[in-house]
Amino acid sequence: MRDRQAPSELDAVLQSSQELQNRFVSENLRRIFLLIYRIVGNVADAQDLTQEAFIKALQRQDQLKDIEKAAHWLSRIASNTAIDFLRRNGKVNFCEIDSLVEPLREPSESPEQSVLRSEHRAYLEQGLTVLTERERTALLLRDVEGLAAEEVAEQMDCSKATVRSHIANARIKFRRYLDRSRRQLRNPT
Repeated sequence: MRDRQAPSELDAVLQSSQELQNRFVSENLRRIFLLIYRIVGNVADAQDLTQEAFIKALQRQDQLKDIEKAAHWLSRIASNTAIDFLRRNGKVNFCEIDSLVEPLREPSESPEQSVLRSEHRAYLEQGLTVLTERERTALLLRDVEGLAAEEVAEQMDCSKATVRSHIANARIKFRRYLDRSRRQLRNPT
């Protein structure tokens, strides 16, 4: 008869698996939330979709062949989840990221650094709003997440040439936004 106080090997394996899952979530949560937020542009939707992406990833963890590619695999699940959401719901409502319950601040940041980073983030996010949904998605997947054009095309369900066109248009629009903003800062009216 087995002692009820002593943990079984199965309990130890299950606890170890749970700890690995918790570490995987905590290490990737902020990055995945920001990726999804940048695609959908809405905090509440991004929070829900982040949770949905992690649920999908944890349910399909047996499909992950190379543990070194886990972050990339999770990014693909997250971006696909956000893109599917946009396809299902069309346009989304925008709200301020400042309405988050927990601030996305590095613990080692000074208050001044936090304010500057917050202003910089708001400035860049405003620039993303000048892009169409598809341009924004292509740009984020390619330039922020570092996916190859082929992978972006696959995720967006379009050709590689279309992705390149979206990215080129997005970069031109974003550059114009930056130039216009700099001119306004130098010559306020």
